[in-house]
Amino acid sequence: MLSAAPPPAYRPPTADEVAAAADRTIDDLVGPGLRVIFSGINPSLYSAATGHHFARPGNRFWPALHRAGFTPTLLHPSQQWTLPELGLGITNVVARATARADELSPAELIDGGRLLAKLMATWRPRYLAVLGVTAYRAAFGRPKARMGVQDETVGGVPVWVLPNPSGLNARFQIDDLAARFAELRAAAT
Repeated sequence: MLSAAPPPAYRPPTADEVAAAADRTIDDLVGPGLRVIFSGINPSLYSAATGHHFARPGNRFWPALHRAGFTPTLLHPSQQWTLPELGLGITNVVARATARADELSPAELIDGGRLLAKLMATWRPRYLAVLGVTAYRAAFGRPKARMGVQDETVGGVPVWVLPNPSGLNARFQIDDLAARFAELRAAAT
């Protein structure tokens, strides 16, 4: 598996720092002119402790992004700031960090979906990529949604649902993830 070396100044969080990150948030990485804004379900405690999206070791977001051709090199989560120059952004359906996504209530997901729709209406990327079909279904009341491009929009923005890249999602291996991400890249180019 590909592995991005962290930049020299990067220091992984301690176990105490990770534990203390419950309910924290991470700043969105959004702005004008983006091709795709990727939306995770919510930050992990590890991500909240570092302040970087998809930072937990074993998360396959960064390798899938690179293998799909979105980034010229495999980025470390601490290099997320380079994404907007590539036309990419990151946010979450729910901002609150938890140890597991299943700790989120249905009401939190619905409220998060409303906020995500407002964010999309503000920034208008070409696509919103929601990483997790179950969260998408819950947040937007679309129980029959499947992976791929959706018929509906969120905040007027076309939606593409991708598998959750968490290492806990064993159903999709890195090659499967990269192939699904590549379909979106081709559409968003």
